[in-house]
Amino acid sequence: MAGNTFGTLFKITTFGESHGKAIGVLIDGVKPNIKIFEREIQQELNRRRPGQSKVTTPRNESDQVEILSGVFEGRTLGTPICLLIWNKDQISKAYDEIKDLLRPGHAGFTYLAKYGIQDYRGGGRASGRETAGRVAAGAVAKHILAKQGIKIFAYTKEIGGIAAKIIDLKEIENNSVRCPDRDAAIKMEKKILQIKKHGDSLGGVIEAVVKNCPAGLGEPVFDKLEADLAKALLSIPAVKGFEVGSGFAAAKMKGSEHNDEFYKDKKTGKIRTTTNFAGGILGGISTGGDIVLRVAVKPTSSIGIEQNTVDVNGRRKTIKVEGRHDPCICPRVVPVVESMIALVLADHLMKQKLLRRSNTNMKIRNQINLIDDMLILLLTKRKELAEDVGIWKKKAGVPVFDAGREKEIYSRRLALVKETKLDPDFIKDVYKIIIKNARKVQREV
Repeated sequence: MAGNTFGTLFKITTFGESHGKAIGVLIDGVKPNIKIFEREIQQELNRRRPGQSKVTTPRNESDQVEILSGVFEGRTLGTPICLLIWNKDQISKAYDEIKDLLRPGHAGFTYLAKYGIQDYRGGGRASGRETAGRVAAGAVAKHILAKQGIKIFAYTKEIGGIAAKIIDLKEIENNSVRCPDRDAAIKMEKKILQIKKHGDSLGGVIEAVVKNCPAGLGEPVFDKLEADLAKALLSIPAVKGFEVGSGFAAAKMKGSEHNDEFYKDKKTGKIRTTTNFAGGILGGISTGGDIVLRVAVKPTSSIGIEQNTVDVNGRRKTIKVEGRHDPCICPRVVPVVESMIALVLADHLMKQKLLRRSNTNMKIRNQINLIDDMLILLLTKRKELAEDVGIWKKKAGVPVFDAGREKEIYSRRLALVKETKLDPDFIKDVYKIIIKNARKVQREV
């Protein structure tokens, strides 16, 4: 199953299902000799774990993290870090009676359409429980960013139409909904509990602010900072919308209103803007100002109200989802949002440092290493595509060896080589190995 890995230099791969034995994450790209302790990671996981309050699911998971590799005597080794969290309080029998029914709002139908199989227990891989791995990895990323003075704050801005009017960062962890406005938090909690009594759920808006982010992070044109942030945050289960800075409100403004005017800060000597409608990002690159963004979180899909649906064979049915579910997922999404932002910033910070070093000709080897890493990623992708071709050939009864296709590959590549200074014989030898490996992969599927 592709799509489980995120990042380029600071890279994570999450694994596990909601009701499987365990969930976790593999982190690659962390430099050696960085102090990392389980308690730091655990603090972040405690903010995301279920069973925190009356407005979250009563599923009782301690989400105790175990560091399996990559850390020795509290310091990173520079090798992959594997973090594991055992599932201990899953009650899978709650899903036995509805396993053949398509739950409205859930990914069961699309997983069946794509893979022909699904883990119906709690949503399997599509469950919000998968995000525990992201939060564990995010704790490591936050630790690295903190050394650069970068801090990330996320909070519940709105739930069920009730919006925070005051932003007091100290108040976020003092209430069950993680709202920076105490009065709004009380109203939000009351409304969630009312909805919960009726077996329904609520959605909301999470806002995040990144402080002390240096100017210059982002890789135009297709890897812009806000583009990578959008991908990161929209990959979170239940997130249905993303905006940065003024967001959709910009569509109602004039250029003279929306443009952030520049000035030089006399104290720091840095270039700043008088307003921040851009949200701290211009041209896909951070400005050095606060990065401000928001995500829309849908109401929890699992509700106790009877709904119309069909079974896997398309026959009309009704469904009432039992089990333990959040009446509003916003409070637990807050640390996930922070973690995904941290992962993106850590990745871009590493890219920027690499760029700066190469620009000053201090360590050309770092640039070569980046190219070599990209070659491995491209070869991995080519192998995956070769597997897909092999599966198709097997089903279609087509032989693996295709002389015409291989001749086309050689001729097209050699034609490109004429425009470079590369040795044609060298390129031909490289593609002989690649094609030979592709044939092997296709025969083995």
